[in-house]
Amino acid sequence: MRVYFSPCGIGLGHVGRCIPIAKELEKLGAQILFSSYREGLDLLKKERLPVVEVPPIGFQVKPDGTIDFKQTTANPGPFLASFILTEQVTAEIQNLGAFRPDVVISDSRISPIIASKLLEIPCICILNQFQIFIPRKKRFLRLARFADSISLALISKIWTSGITLIPDFPLPYTISMGNLNIPKAFRKRVFLIGPILPTQPDELPDKDKLREKLDLDDRPTIFAPISGPVRERAYLIKLLEKIFSNFPEKYRIVMSLGYPDANTEPIFDNGNFRVYRWIKTNERYEYLKACDLVVSRAGHGTISNTICYGKPMVLIPTPGHTEQLNNAKRVVEIGTAKVIKQDYLNKDIMLKAVEKTLQDEMKNRAEKVQKEVSKLNGIKRVVEIILNVGEGNKNVLTS
Repeated sequence: MRVYFSPCGIGLGHVGRCIPIAKELEKLGAQILFSSYREGLDLLKKERLPVVEVPPIGFQVKPDGTIDFKQTTANPGPFLASFILTEQVTAEIQNLGAFRPDVVISDSRISPIIASKLLEIPCICILNQFQIFIPRKKRFLRLARFADSISLALISKIWTSGITLIPDFPLPYTISMGNLNIPKAFRKRVFLIGPILPTQPDELPDKDKLREKLDLDDRPTIFAPISGPVRERAYLIKLLEKIFSNFPEKYRIVMSLGYPDANTEPIFDNGNFRVYRWIKTNERYEYLKACDLVVSRAGHGTISNTICYGKPMVLIPTPGHTEQLNNAKRVVEIGTAKVIKQDYLNKDIMLKAVEKTLQDEMKNRAEKVQKEVSKLNGIKRVVEIILNVGEGNKNVLTS
């Protein structure tokens, strides 16, 4: 079987959750090919997976990492944006024609869905944001209403043209509830499959052995895996480096800057604060199990992994990023996170948030949620669906 993956290349989350699916399929004898761009392309090259580069698409970002919706809508503008989409569709048609896959997997990208439909190849869409939202500021209110109506009318039809899979927890722990405004007419083709987790906690040694291996002492350990587009995370990295460099010595902090094309050795370690440009995937999960607390953006993948590992969180959503804002709100409702607005982020506020998050109540809550979701296996489910769709079995989701 031939499987073509086409994940969004903005940040690492979309590519990051497709990689373990692809590797599982390779174990079963499938031939794999990826297409992506930007940060996602770098990660795929780092993992040495077959990949072709396609024209990039993205959004404008202010110096503080805030998404600039005004500039995004004005530059590249409707004409150039439509041209880029056409370029992407053309590239995907060429790639699909050369590779001749049995099934196409699109993670949050429209162009491979369009291309697969034109070539009559079965397509599965993976996503956790069904609708694009514009922040509800007064000056953007008209744009927000217009964008919402357009995205529901048009994008909903594209996302659900085949099978749509949501890699999220069932209620009451669904993270992306605020981003899944799915019209009733489309719901019969949308399925929640559970989180995509490459390494289960029970596949790793116990916490004490991992802390010894990773050279961590008995102090509470904060793990800060920073991800997202380069410009979006750069401002936060500078803030956190300043904050953690002056944090009390009673804490041990490990931070990854999220550059997949970089060396995996620490670039700084003063005994309290250790910084990597990149942490290998297997070590990332070791740190996740060994730590006591996670500090990060509010990306869906990072939150899902952290919940599966039973760790409380301090989240700093990207300003203006409605998906992350909704994700963060949900995890606060679930009871396993504190949220800090980036505009108010400083050492004192971070320290207070860390101290509150490490209290027994939130730690116990995180462990309780972990136990309740531990039996879910999104990778196993999505692999079953891909194999069945590729073999022409249309009743896979009824079993």
